Amino acid sequence: MEILTAILCTVVLFSFYYYLKWNYSYWNRIGLDCLEPHYIFGNTISLCKGVSTSETFVKLYKEMKSKGYKHAGCYFFLKPFYMPVDLQFVKNVIQTDYEYFLNHGIYHDEESEPITAHLFSLENEKWRTLRKKLSPTFTSGKIKMMYPTLFASSSGLKELLEQHAESADAVNIKKVLLRFSIDVIVSVAFGLNCNSLKEKDSKFVEIAVKMFDSVPLWERCKEAAIFLFPKKLLKAISFKFMHKDVEDFFFNLVGDTIKYREENNVYRKDFMHLLLQLKNRGRVADDAFITRQETDKGEDFITFNELVAQCFVFFVAGFETSATTLSFALLQLALNKDVQDKLRDEILTIKEKYDGDLCYDAILEMTYLEKVVYETLRKHPPAPLLPRVCNKDYKVPNTEVIIREGTRVVIPVIAIQNDPDIYPDPEKFDPERFSEENKANRPSVAYLPFGEGPRYCIGSRFGLLEVKVALAVILSNFNIELDSKTKIPIQYAYTNGFVLEVDGGIWLKISKLI
Repeated sequence: MEILTAILCTVVLFSFYYYLKWNYSYWNRIGLDCLEPHYIFGNTISLCKGVSTSETFVKLYKEMKSKGYKHAGCYFFLKPFYMPVDLQFVKNVIQTDYEYFLNHGIYHDEESEPITAHLFSLENEKWRTLRKKLSPTFTSGKIKMMYPTLFASSSGLKELLEQHAESADAVNIKKVLLRFSIDVIVSVAFGLNCNSLKEKDSKFVEIAVKMFDSVPLWERCKEAAIFLFPKKLLKAISFKFMHKDVEDFFFNLVGDTIKYREENNVYRKDFMHLLLQLKNRGRVADDAFITRQETDKGEDFITFNELVAQCFVFFVAGFETSATTLSFALLQLALNKDVQDKLRDEILTIKEKYDGDLCYDAILEMTYLEKVVYETLRKHPPAPLLPRVCNKDYKVPNTEVIIREGTRVVIPVIAIQNDPDIYPDPEKFDPERFSEENKANRPSVAYLPFGEGPRYCIGSRFGLLEVKVALAVILSNFNIELDSKTKIPIQYAYTNGFVLEVDGGIWLKISKLI
């Protein structure tokens, strides 16, 4: 019996070894250069060593460039993925031949988890249809309409920073800005006064922490599962990606809000009002009416489930990325006092021109502010990678390589935007990289914090406006300095998600302007 067991174990081990050998020869078999993988862990073994996602892919990008690869194959554990390096190959994926790579490949199941059927995860015609419906809600005119609601949240930010200035204590600025961003998103998306800057036990903060912080090992495994296993298999085993209590919270909250507004015909200049118009009228307009006017619902209407899913993704995608961008912007302004002073001069000068009012037109007039935000997003893109999946067999131009349907694709945004061949001296924080002349001399795909092509982030205008408003409020009232608690040079932390985080946090000293 023992001999038979030993033989079976040997057979299993050899079978597994030859399976790994065959699996890791995939890119060689189709004629594409690839980096040598580690058995079982592929090319992402550093993720198991606590190295951040961004640093892992920057390393892969640099190794590919050092070998002269313009594109190459890699492995996420056992799963092969394709990574373009040369900007022309990047452009092929997200612009020129986008119809082959239209989808993000994010797990969703609108039947069992309707909250996952949002714009970021939907695919093909379902995505196109929903994108067409939602596009009118993010025009510059509609965002201008929402501006007073957005700006109102800045008063709480100013008050809290005044308290820190008086106490002269070090501030973990990301934690403050997360609460500010939550207040903004909840106000604009749900029409509620969250006030998490003052109320430490905010339910929205609790939800945010549950989704982004202190995630147990099982949750990390779930995140890996959506990349490692086919969607059909995940659906077959009734895989659940979302916390049930999180989904219930959003459905109940949005349901109660809709009921109150519809019964009382409440008008508020926010994202929820525009979604209600799509739900009840099939179109957005500048008037205050949200009640249903058309007799029959056509294809331009959105369902209740679609409405909830969009509010959810607006919350999840909005608060974390905005807070991250703001944190890095303040870090760079603290490290570069000359830039901080120049930006403050612009803000105060334009603010005085508008009689002390940081109105919508005043913010748009601050061109140096925009350059500072763009340079922050260049150096520290909140989402360091762009995911794609090949949705039909694709022959890479001018090669014999065929990328098969279902193959995952990764665009290494942070590596591209910190490549010295594209941005000389990339470690230097230089807002003038984004002068009109310099922007015109770079390929569009050299700058990808919001993506590019048809799946360009629909909420980018709103996100940029939120960041600009916060910076204008902070710098027109406070001076920013780096505290010794901040580890310099910074290191990106290993987190549960794909959003950049600084190891140890960004700690600042805040003082009121004299």
